[in-house]
Amino acid sequence: MSPPFPTVLQIAVEAARAAGAIQLARFNTVVEIRKKGAVDLVTEVDTACERVIREIIGSHAPGDAILGEEGGLTGSGGSLWIVDPLDGTTNFAHAVPVFCVSIAHESDGEVDAAVVYDPMRDELFAGELGRGATLNGVRLSVTVRRELGDCLLATGFAYDYRTSPRHNFDAFAALTRASCGVRRMGAAALDLCYVAAGRFDGFWELGLKPWDTAAGALLIREAGGTATDLRGEAYLPKMPDIVASNGFIHQAMLGTLNKFF
Repeated sequence: MSPPFPTVLQIAVEAARAAGAIQLARFNTVVEIRKKGAVDLVTEVDTACERVIREIIGSHAPGDAILGEEGGLTGSGGSLWIVDPLDGTTNFAHAVPVFCVSIAHESDGEVDAAVVYDPMRDELFAGELGRGATLNGVRLSVTVRRELGDCLLATGFAYDYRTSPRHNFDAFAALTRASCGVRRMGAAALDLCYVAAGRFDGFWELGLKPWDTAAGALLIREAGGTATDLRGEAYLPKMPDIVASNGFIHQAMLGTLNKFF
């Protein structure tokens, strides 16, 4: 009897772990760092990780399309894989151990499976539409804190923060004052996972790409949280701005953010 075909989630896990193994082996050894922008870095590890992810997905689902941060869109199949091979490249390039692999699967325009893998902590966040989210097999749930002043938030800053008038600094200051604190980790996919895991109560960021958020947004929803854009519309990967929370503090976060955007 031939072995069963792997599920979409199993393929994503295999690919994420393979890329994570490369990151773990190459951590603090990077020699080739290029700039895609003033502060937007890419290393040879980014490209090596995307290569192995594409190879694994291609071996199991050769007809599927893949959208990767480094390789762009390839293929034209009915399903789409959205891949960030190394989220937190700036951290990685500076030997800061906060980075991950992010892989989402989209079918008929809806993300239905997600995996985010943090190789430094061997933490695998995974979820499927309607079936919940887990961390290393343990079910995830967002926090139940209802007062913004009691909540720990996270955010990030777009790569054009030096020049764009649409920056996050004023909102950062306002929500820092309004909350228990705001963390800036430098890996949006992990920030979203930490909301899903109840480590953060909320997260927001501007100017993101589908590969930054597609997996994490599904994990938050499957953990019982909320993910929208700045207007409160249900979040989709094509939206550049995201606000994610445990749900209870969402309107308070939006109310503060809407003073600036």
